[in-house]
Amino acid sequence: MDFDRYTVVLLVTPDQPPQLSEDEADRLQDAHLAHLADLHERGVLLAAGPVGDPGGARYYRGLSILRCEPDEALRLKGEDPAVQAGVFELVAMPWMLPAGAIHFTPTTFPRSTEDV
Repeated sequence: MDFDRYTVVLLVTPDQPPQLSEDEADRLQDAHLAHLADLHERGVLLAAGPVGDPGGARYYRGLSILRCEPDEALRLKGEDPAVQAGVFELVAMPWMLPAGAIHFTPTTFPRSTEDV
């Protein structure tokens, strides 16, 4: 059987997140969204969006599915300005499923909160 390989990356709020002003937080959110849009336009980011964290244990914030290996996914997601500022930490997991079981269609990702 053939398998498709992806990487799932979770965005997690760190134990000691930086204290940001509202302007700083808004600027980083827009930079974060622009980074996701860039990765999607390059064809490596297939899907991304916020998630709920019913247990509240680690404050899960978002999930991304990338078409690359975990080390490359961490490198690419590590370029996110919000990750670099310490707003998010990353957890990467390889994901395999039977070939063709899921299909991702290119779409338009918002580049800022204004686009949302």
